[in-house]
Amino acid sequence: MSADLREIVDFNPRNRERWVRSVAARLAPGTQVLDVGAGECRYRPLFAHCDYQTHDFCRYEGTRDGVLRQEWNYGGIDYVSDITAIPVADESFDAVLCTEVLEHVPEPIAALRELGRILKIGGRLFLSAPLGAGLHQQPHHYYGGYTPHFYRRFLPACGLEVLHVVPNGGFYRHLAQELNRAAGLIQKQRRYSRLHPLHWLLRLGLRQYLPRWLAQLDDERLIEEFTVGYHVEARKVRGANGQPPAVGPP
Repeated sequence: MSADLREIVDFNPRNRERWVRSVAARLAPGTQVLDVGAGECRYRPLFAHCDYQTHDFCRYEGTRDGVLRQEWNYGGIDYVSDITAIPVADESFDAVLCTEVLEHVPEPIAALRELGRILKIGGRLFLSAPLGAGLHQQPHHYYGGYTPHFYRRFLPACGLEVLHVVPNGGFYRHLAQELNRAAGLIQKQRRYSRLHPLHWLLRLGLRQYLPRWLAQLDDERLIEEFTVGYHVEARKVRGANGQPPAVGPP
């Protein structure tokens, strides 16, 4: 598969990594960062200039069945705990990163309260979670459908001012991703010969031409109601005792 096509059908993790990279580039050297739900700690190199620490509950063992099979090896985790009870003092970090974690948390609103608790006044929360996704990292997949309205309703209640809620692609890119996935699944289930028209429909239509066309449509008109998810930035503006916000970014 060509590089440009892979960029289209894998846009979700690639866009998210670019976003996290941009977040890391904005943080000053020595910024105290906690990556919550860090898992394999794939973002550690991006925060080499920061005081980067990691958290996870460390109970996922990979997925061996279904179409979303996955090997999993935790990176070096500094704090092993439930996300609603991270063993650090109040206002310990300048920035908290939490990507694609809330869908795996039984009590997501309590988790947001905990992320707010450990942030310093004026600190930033960088958060993403899916709007729509297949079942993954089972059995620890409890929710989907995190919307802008969810963030704007519950983050302020945790002392966090919502700064940005940006869709990760729109309807057409989401459709391109799923058409490519569907073609791959069908090709594994049914082996059409090269003389069969469905062989070429799957190989060229659903896996190459349609994704490129749909990506162009997505660039022309973003329909964000069907995005795969949102990249969210929030700023802590008050703590448990109603402290005023600090001045400027962390």
